[in-house]
Formats: sequence, structure tokens, C-alpha cells
Amino acid sequence: MNGLPLTWEFLAVPQAVPEVRQILRERFEGEDAGDLLLCVSELLANVITHVGERTPVALRVSATPSGRVRVAVSDPAAAVWPVLRDTGPETTSGRGLQLLDALALRWGVEQAPYRKTVWCELRAPKRRVGLRPDGGGTGAPAQGRLGLPGDVRGPGGGACPPPARPLGLMAE
Repeated sequence: MNGLPLTWEFLAVPQAVPEVRQILRERFEGEDAGDLLLCVSELLANVITHVGERTPVALRVSATPSGRVRVAVSDPAAAVWPVLRDTGPETTSGRGLQLLDALALRWGVEQAPYRKTVWCELRAPKRRVGLRPDGGGTGAPAQGRLGLPGDVRGPGGGACPPPARPLGLMAE
């Protein structure tokens, strides 16, 4: 789990979700990070749906001392708590936390006076079978591609270089 922790601050907008997934896919290239990508997507989608588009969020992906990956999404709506719902077969929404609950080893909510953080812990992504340790010859992701506009921290907590391409996640 080289390159952790990662911290990004940006506005929660629908186009941010696939962009964040792509950045994490590049970071975990050669590793089976599907559960991580799905959990990040669901946590961000919950903010967009239940708190509102353009809500400022902080996303942190870090390693735990026990070797797990911890994903945490903070937003300023301290009173809007996620609720794990029972859904029927005809229900078309409300399954995000069910997915999180099924995939995560554990998850929860931390409340502060002016924000809440929804977090989950997952098994660390494993290297995919058949790939060489160097990523299968594809090379490591470019350091500059790991940043989103805002406060971006890379390996060891240091600032990442500016993104190699504009991601359009912040207001103009």
C-alpha cells in the first residue's frame, strides 16, 4: 500500500465520482481494488444525494496499523446521518450502505461539532495474479495525476505536485 495516505478536498458533484475512481484505479494499478473503488463511490454518492451537490468534502484513504485500508469521507452536515435501510426487490435506491456493510470489514460514523465523517475499513488490495511486481510493465502512475484541486496530500503527508490534467472538480 505504497503512497498512502491520500487526502483530497473538493466539491461533491456527480462528475467527481468517476474521476476519483480513475485516480484511485491508477494509484492501485495492478491490484484488485474493486471493493475500495465501490465503497468510495458509494460514500461520495451518499453525500451528493443526501447532503447536496457542491457540498465540500474531504476524502482520505489511508492504511491502518493492522494492514487494512481505511476510507473516510467528511462533510459539513453533522446532523445528516447515514441510515442502513431494508430494501425490497423492487426498490430502486437505498442500497449504498448495504453494499458498504457487505464489503467493509467494519464501518461507522464519527461526529464533530461542524462535520461528520463516514468511514469504512477494507482488506488491503492484493496484487492481481499474473502481473509482475513492477505493475506488469505499465509503469507506476504519474505522481502529478494523484491530485484534485484543493488540499492534496501525497505519500507521507506531503503536498502532491499539481495534477497533470484538469479534473474540473472545483468551482470556477
